[in-house]
Amino acid sequence: MQDWGQGPSGEDLEKKVIEIANQVKKKLQSNPKKSILPLLIVAVIIVAMIGGSSSMYKVDTEETGVVLRFGKFSKFSDPGLHFKIPFGVEQVYLVPTGRVLKEEFGYRTVTPGIKTTYNRRGLEEESLTLTGDLNVSDVEWIVQFQVSDPFKYIFKIKDPIGTIRDIAEAMVRKTIGNADVTQVLTTDRAALADKIQQALQATLKQYDIGVRIVTVKFQDVNPPEAVKDAFNEVNEAEQQKESLIFQAREQYNREVPKARGEAKRTLQEAQGYAVERINKARGETNRFVALLTEYKKAPTVTRRRIHIETMEQVLPKLDETYIMDAKTGGLLPLLPLRKTMEGAVK
Repeated sequence: MQDWGQGPSGEDLEKKVIEIANQVKKKLQSNPKKSILPLLIVAVIIVAMIGGSSSMYKVDTEETGVVLRFGKFSKFSDPGLHFKIPFGVEQVYLVPTGRVLKEEFGYRTVTPGIKTTYNRRGLEEESLTLTGDLNVSDVEWIVQFQVSDPFKYIFKIKDPIGTIRDIAEAMVRKTIGNADVTQVLTTDRAALADKIQQALQATLKQYDIGVRIVTVKFQDVNPPEAVKDAFNEVNEAEQQKESLIFQAREQYNREVPKARGEAKRTLQEAQGYAVERINKARGETNRFVALLTEYKKAPTVTRRRIHIETMEQVLPKLDETYIMDAKTGGLLPLLPLRKTMEGAVK
Protein backbone atom coordinates (compact mmCIF):
# COMPACT_ATOMS: atom_id res chain seq x y z
CA MET A 1 0.00 0.00 0.00
CA GLN A 2 1.32 3.42 -0.93
CA ASP A 3 2.13 6.29 1.45
CA TRP A 4 -0.75 8.78 1.25
CA GLY A 5 0.64 11.52 3.54
CA GLN A 6 -0.50 10.07 6.88
CA GLY A 7 0.60 11.42 10.29
CA PRO A 8 3.06 9.70 12.68
CA SER A 9 2.21 6.01 12.79
CA GLY A 10 1.84 3.81 15.83
CA GLU A 11 5.19 2.16 15.10
CA ASP A 12 6.99 5.53 15.23
CA LEU A 13 5.36 6.40 18.56
CA GLU A 14 6.17 2.95 19.91
CA LYS A 15 9.81 3.45 18.97
CA LYS A 16 9.84 6.82 20.77
CA VAL A 17 8.31 5.32 23.92
CA ILE A 18 10.74 2.38 23.86
CA GLU A 19 13.62 4.78 23.40
CA ILE A 20 12.51 6.84 26.42
CA ALA A 21 12.04 3.69 28.50
CA ASN A 22 15.54 2.52 27.62
CA GLN A 23 16.97 5.86 28.68
CA VAL A 24 15.15 5.66 32.01
CA LYS A 25 16.37 2.11 32.50
CA LYS A 26 19.97 3.15 31.84
CA LYS A 27 19.70 5.99 34.34
CA LEU A 28 18.37 3.64 37.00
CA GLN A 29 21.08 1.10 36.31
CA SER A 30 23.83 3.73 36.53
CA ASN A 31 22.46 5.31 39.74
CA PRO A 32 19.91 3.09 41.52
CA LYS A 33 19.63 5.39 44.54
CA LYS A 34 18.54 8.38 42.50
CA SER A 35 14.78 9.03 42.40
CA ILE A 36 13.09 8.08 39.12
CA LEU A 37 10.29 10.62 39.55
CA PRO A 38 11.93 13.41 37.46
CA LEU A 39 12.65 10.94 34.68
CA LEU A 40 9.08 9.71 34.72
CA ILE A 41 7.79 13.28 34.56
CA VAL A 42 10.04 14.04 31.58
CA ALA A 43 8.93 10.83 29.89
CA VAL A 44 5.25 11.68 30.41
CA ILE A 45 5.78 15.20 29.03
CA ILE A 46 7.55 13.88 25.96
CA VAL A 47 4.85 11.28 25.32
CA ALA A 48 2.16 13.95 25.78
CA MET A 49 3.91 16.28 23.33
CA ILE A 50 4.24 13.52 20.76
CA GLY A 51 0.62 12.55 21.21
CA GLY A 52 -0.56 16.15 20.95
CA SER A 53 1.43 16.81 17.79
CA SER A 54 0.18 13.60 16.20
CA SER A 55 -3.47 14.24 17.09
CA MET A 56 -3.85 17.11 14.59
CA TYR A 57 -3.83 16.79 10.83
CA LYS A 58 -4.74 19.03 7.89
CA VAL A 59 -6.70 18.11 4.78
CA ASP A 60 -6.09 20.37 1.74
CA THR A 61 -8.87 21.71 -0.47
CA GLU A 62 -8.31 19.11 -3.19
CA GLU A 63 -7.95 16.16 -0.81
CA THR A 64 -10.13 13.78 1.17
CA GLY A 65 -8.94 12.16 4.38
CA VAL A 66 -9.59 8.46 4.96
CA VAL A 67 -9.61 7.77 8.72
CA LEU A 68 -8.92 4.28 10.07
CA ARG A 69 -9.50 3.36 13.71
CA PHE A 70 -7.61 0.28 14.87
CA GLY A 71 -7.05 -0.52 11.19
CA LYS A 72 -10.75 -0.43 10.31
CA PHE A 73 -12.42 2.26 8.22
CA SER A 74 -14.02 4.94 10.39
CA LYS A 75 -14.91 8.01 8.30
CA PHE A 76 -13.93 10.49 5.60
CA SER A 77 -12.47 13.91 6.44
CA ASP A 78 -13.34 17.04 4.49
CA PRO A 79 -10.79 19.81 3.78
CA GLY A 80 -9.72 21.66 6.92
CA LEU A 81 -8.02 21.06 10.27
CA HIS A 82 -9.06 17.91 12.18
CA PHE A 83 -8.22 15.91 15.29
CA LYS A 84 -7.63 12.19 15.63
CA ILE A 85 -6.83 9.80 18.42
CA PRO A 86 -3.02 9.61 18.69
CA PHE A 87 -0.61 6.75 19.39
CA GLY A 88 -1.67 4.84 16.30
CA VAL A 89 -5.29 4.39 17.35
CA GLU A 90 -6.46 6.39 14.35
CA GLN A 91 -4.55 6.73 11.09
CA VAL A 92 -5.30 9.19 8.29
CA TYR A 93 -4.58 8.77 4.58
CA LEU A 94 -4.88 11.84 2.34
CA VAL A 95 -6.13 11.15 -1.19
CA PRO A 96 -6.21 13.83 -3.97
CA THR A 97 -9.89 13.47 -4.94
CA GLY A 98 -10.35 17.06 -6.18
CA ARG A 99 -7.62 16.96 -8.82
CA VAL A 100 -7.54 15.44 -12.27
CA LEU A 101 -4.57 13.09 -12.25
CA LYS A 102 -2.64 12.36 -15.40
CA GLU A 103 -0.54 9.44 -16.58
CA GLU A 104 1.73 9.84 -19.61
CA PHE A 105 2.64 7.04 -22.01
CA GLY A 106 5.52 7.12 -24.48
CA TYR A 107 6.97 10.31 -23.01
CA ARG A 108 7.45 12.11 -19.69
CA THR A 109 7.11 15.78 -18.84
CA VAL A 110 10.45 17.06 -17.52
CA THR A 111 9.71 20.73 -16.83
CA PRO A 112 6.09 21.92 -17.20
CA GLY A 113 5.34 25.52 -18.04
CA ILE A 114 5.05 27.82 -21.03
CA LYS A 115 7.94 26.03 -22.72
CA THR A 116 7.32 22.50 -21.55
CA THR A 117 10.13 20.03 -22.14
CA TYR A 118 9.59 16.32 -22.62
CA ASN A 119 11.71 13.22 -22.53
CA ARG A 120 11.13 10.19 -24.76
CA ARG A 121 14.42 8.40 -24.22
CA GLY A 122 14.06 4.79 -23.14
CA LEU A 123 10.26 4.76 -23.54
CA GLU A 124 10.05 3.03 -26.93
CA GLU A 125 8.46 -0.06 -25.40
CA GLU A 126 5.47 2.04 -24.33
CA SER A 127 5.03 3.99 -27.57
CA LEU A 128 5.74 1.45 -30.32
CA THR A 129 2.47 -0.30 -31.21
CA LEU A 130 1.59 -2.86 -33.89
CA THR A 131 -1.44 -2.06 -36.05
CA GLY A 132 -3.90 -4.48 -37.58
CA ASP A 133 -2.21 -4.39 -41.00
CA LEU A 134 1.16 -5.34 -39.42
CA ASN A 135 2.61 -1.83 -39.45
CA VAL A 136 4.32 -0.17 -36.49
CA SER A 137 3.20 3.21 -35.17
CA ASP A 138 4.82 5.41 -32.55
CA VAL A 139 1.97 6.49 -30.26
CA GLU A 140 2.12 8.95 -27.37
CA TRP A 141 -1.02 9.34 -25.27
CA ILE A 142 -2.30 10.43 -21.87
CA VAL A 143 -4.93 9.10 -19.48
CA GLN A 144 -6.64 11.59 -17.15
CA PHE A 145 -8.67 10.28 -14.22
CA GLN A 146 -10.22 11.26 -10.90
CA VAL A 147 -10.54 9.35 -7.66
CA SER A 148 -14.26 8.83 -7.04
CA ASP A 149 -13.92 6.59 -3.95
CA PRO A 150 -10.74 7.27 -1.92
CA PHE A 151 -11.17 4.22 0.36
CA LYS A 152 -11.37 1.80 -2.57
CA TYR A 153 -8.56 3.64 -4.32
CA ILE A 154 -6.01 3.06 -1.55
CA PHE A 155 -7.25 -0.22 -0.02
CA LYS A 156 -9.00 -2.14 -2.81
CA ILE A 157 -5.82 -2.77 -4.75
CA LYS A 158 -2.13 -2.60 -3.91
CA ASP A 159 -0.91 -0.35 -6.73
CA PRO A 160 -3.78 1.60 -8.35
CA ILE A 161 -1.51 3.78 -10.52
CA GLY A 162 0.35 0.77 -11.86
CA THR A 163 -2.93 -1.04 -12.47
CA ILE A 164 -4.37 1.91 -14.42
CA ARG A 165 -1.21 2.14 -16.52
CA ASP A 166 -1.16 -1.59 -17.29
CA ILE A 167 -4.85 -1.69 -18.26
CA ALA A 168 -4.57 1.50 -20.34
CA GLU A 169 -1.58 0.17 -22.22
CA ALA A 170 -3.36 -3.13 -22.88
CA MET A 171 -6.48 -1.34 -24.16
CA VAL A 172 -4.45 0.92 -26.46
CA ARG A 173 -2.56 -2.00 -27.96
CA LYS A 174 -5.78 -3.97 -28.42
CA THR A 175 -7.66 -1.12 -30.10
CA ILE A 176 -4.80 -0.06 -32.35
CA GLY A 177 -4.14 -3.71 -33.16
CA ASN A 178 -7.66 -3.92 -34.64
CA ALA A 179 -7.18 -0.83 -36.85
CA ASP A 180 -4.98 -0.18 -39.86
CA VAL A 181 -2.11 2.26 -39.87
CA THR A 182 -3.99 4.86 -41.98
CA GLN A 183 -6.77 5.09 -39.40
CA VAL A 184 -4.27 5.44 -36.57
CA LEU A 185 -2.13 8.08 -38.27
CA THR A 186 -4.80 10.19 -39.96
CA THR A 187 -8.56 9.85 -39.89
CA ASP A 188 -9.82 7.88 -36.88
CA ARG A 189 -7.58 8.99 -34.02
CA ALA A 190 -10.37 10.67 -32.05
CA ALA A 191 -12.73 7.72 -32.52
CA LEU A 192 -10.04 5.26 -31.41
CA ALA A 193 -9.27 7.34 -28.31
CA ASP A 194 -12.96 7.42 -27.38
CA LYS A 195 -13.20 3.66 -27.84
CA ILE A 196 -10.15 3.15 -25.60
CA GLN A 197 -11.66 5.42 -22.94
CA GLN A 198 -14.90 3.43 -22.82
CA ALA A 199 -13.09 0.08 -22.66
CA LEU A 200 -10.74 1.34 -19.94
CA GLN A 201 -13.63 2.67 -17.83
CA ALA A 202 -15.54 -0.60 -18.18
CA THR A 203 -12.53 -2.64 -17.06
CA LEU A 204 -11.78 -0.38 -14.07
CA LYS A 205 -15.44 -0.60 -13.08
CA GLN A 206 -15.04 -4.37 -12.88
CA TYR A 207 -11.94 -3.93 -10.71
CA ASP A 208 -13.97 -1.56 -8.48
CA ILE A 209 -11.01 0.60 -7.41
CA GLY A 210 -12.92 3.90 -7.17
CA VAL A 211 -11.54 5.61 -10.30
CA ARG A 212 -13.38 7.58 -13.01
CA ILE A 213 -11.68 8.08 -16.36
CA VAL A 214 -11.92 11.69 -17.55
CA THR A 215 -10.32 11.37 -20.96
CA VAL A 216 -7.95 9.37 -23.11
CA LYS A 217 -6.16 11.47 -25.70
CA PHE A 218 -3.49 10.80 -28.30
CA GLN A 219 -0.82 13.47 -27.96
CA ASP A 220 1.21 12.47 -31.00
CA VAL A 221 1.07 9.59 -33.46
CA ASN A 222 3.92 9.06 -35.88
CA PRO A 223 5.42 6.25 -37.87
CA PRO A 224 8.79 4.92 -36.69
CA GLU A 225 11.81 7.04 -37.59
CA ALA A 226 13.05 4.49 -40.14
CA VAL A 227 9.95 4.87 -42.33
CA LYS A 228 8.79 8.32 -41.26
CA ASP A 229 9.65 10.02 -44.58
CA ALA A 230 7.75 7.42 -46.60
CA PHE A 231 4.70 7.72 -44.36
CA ASN A 232 4.80 11.51 -44.64
CA GLU A 233 4.76 11.21 -48.42
CA VAL A 234 1.78 8.87 -48.20
CA ASN A 235 -0.03 11.33 -45.92
CA GLU A 236 0.68 14.19 -48.31
CA ALA A 237 -0.71 12.11 -51.17
CA GLU A 238 -3.82 11.29 -49.13
CA GLN A 239 -4.30 14.96 -48.29
CA GLN A 240 -3.89 15.93 -51.95
CA LYS A 241 -6.37 13.24 -52.91
CA GLU A 242 -8.90 14.56 -50.39
CA SER A 243 -8.30 18.11 -51.63
CA LEU A 244 -8.96 17.11 -55.25
CA ILE A 245 -12.10 15.24 -54.23
CA PHE A 246 -13.37 18.31 -52.37
CA GLN A 247 -12.60 20.52 -55.38
CA ALA A 248 -14.44 18.13 -57.69
CA ARG A 249 -17.42 18.06 -55.35
CA GLU A 250 -17.40 21.84 -55.17
CA GLN A 251 -17.39 22.13 -58.96
CA TYR A 252 -20.09 19.47 -59.20
CA ASN A 253 -22.27 21.34 -56.70
CA ARG A 254 -21.74 24.52 -58.69
CA GLU A 255 -22.19 23.23 -62.26
CA VAL A 256 -25.02 20.72 -61.80
CA PRO A 257 -27.51 23.16 -60.24
CA LYS A 258 -26.54 25.71 -62.92
CA ALA A 259 -27.19 23.17 -65.71
CA ARG A 260 -30.47 22.17 -64.09
CA GLY A 261 -31.51 25.80 -63.94
CA GLU A 262 -30.62 26.35 -67.60
CA ALA A 263 -32.56 23.24 -68.59
CA LYS A 264 -35.57 24.34 -66.58
CA ARG A 265 -35.44 27.83 -68.08
CA THR A 266 -35.22 26.42 -71.63
CA LEU A 267 -38.09 24.06 -70.92
CA GLN A 268 -40.24 26.89 -69.60
CA GLU A 269 -39.41 29.06 -72.64
CA ALA A 270 -40.37 26.19 -74.95
CA GLN A 271 -43.61 25.67 -73.07
CA GLY A 272 -44.37 29.40 -73.27
CA TYR A 273 -43.62 29.45 -76.99
CA ALA A 274 -45.87 26.44 -77.51
CA VAL A 275 -48.71 28.10 -75.61
CA GLU A 276 -48.19 31.30 -77.60
CA ARG A 277 -48.27 29.50 -80.98
CA ILE A 278 -51.32 27.48 -79.98
CA ASN A 279 -53.21 30.58 -78.84
CA LYS A 280 -52.22 32.43 -82.01
CA ALA A 281 -53.33 29.53 -84.20
CA ARG A 282 -56.61 29.33 -82.33
CA GLY A 283 -57.10 33.06 -82.79
CA GLU A 284 -56.43 32.82 -86.53
CA THR A 285 -58.80 29.88 -86.76
CA ASN A 286 -61.54 31.73 -84.91
CA ARG A 287 -61.04 34.81 -87.10
CA PHE A 288 -61.20 32.73 -90.28
CA VAL A 289 -64.34 30.92 -89.09
CA ALA A 290 -65.99 34.25 -88.22
CA LEU A 291 -65.00 35.63 -91.64
CA LEU A 292 -66.35 32.55 -93.38
CA THR A 293 -69.65 32.89 -91.51
CA GLU A 294 -70.03 36.50 -92.63
CA TYR A 295 -69.02 35.58 -96.17
CA LYS A 296 -71.77 32.97 -96.37
CA LYS A 297 -74.32 35.56 -95.27
CA ALA A 298 -73.28 38.18 -97.92
CA PRO A 299 -70.58 36.99 -100.31
CA THR A 300 -70.43 40.14 -102.50
CA VAL A 301 -70.28 42.59 -99.64
CA THR A 302 -67.79 40.50 -97.78
CA ARG A 303 -65.47 40.16 -100.80
CA ARG A 304 -65.60 43.92 -101.34
CA ARG A 305 -64.89 44.66 -97.69
CA ILE A 306 -61.97 42.24 -97.69
CA HIS A 307 -60.63 43.85 -100.88
CA ILE A 308 -60.89 47.34 -99.39
CA GLU A 309 -59.26 46.36 -96.12
CA THR A 310 -56.45 44.64 -97.98
CA MET A 311 -55.85 47.72 -100.15
CA GLU A 312 -55.79 49.88 -97.02
CA GLN A 313 -52.97 47.75 -95.73
CA VAL A 314 -51.02 47.42 -98.98
CA LEU A 315 -51.25 50.85 -100.59
CA PRO A 316 -49.59 52.83 -97.79
CA LYS A 317 -46.49 50.69 -98.26
CA LEU A 318 -46.09 51.51 -102.00
CA ASP A 319 -43.85 54.31 -103.26
CA GLU A 320 -45.70 54.74 -106.60
CA THR A 321 -49.31 53.90 -107.41
CA TYR A 322 -50.86 53.39 -110.89
CA ILE A 323 -54.54 53.00 -111.66
CA MET A 324 -55.57 50.98 -114.70
CA ASP A 325 -58.87 52.17 -116.20
CA ALA A 326 -60.52 50.05 -118.83
CA LYS A 327 -62.27 53.06 -120.32
CA THR A 328 -59.14 55.13 -120.99
CA GLY A 329 -57.07 52.14 -122.08
CA GLY A 330 -53.91 53.30 -120.28
CA LEU A 331 -52.19 53.78 -116.96
CA LEU A 332 -53.12 56.68 -114.73
CA PRO A 333 -50.26 57.48 -112.34
CA LEU A 334 -51.08 59.10 -109.08
CA LEU A 335 -49.01 61.93 -107.77
CA PRO A 336 -46.41 60.77 -105.21
CA LEU A 337 -47.83 63.07 -102.61
CA ARG A 338 -46.84 60.85 -99.69
CA LYS A 339 -43.18 60.75 -100.79
CA THR A 340 -43.12 64.55 -101.36
CA MET A 341 -44.61 65.16 -97.94
CA GLU A 342 -42.11 62.87 -96.23
CA GLY A 343 -39.22 64.69 -97.96
CA ALA A 344 -40.60 68.02 -96.83
CA VAL A 345 -40.87 66.85 -93.24
CA LYS A 346 -37.28 65.67 -93.27
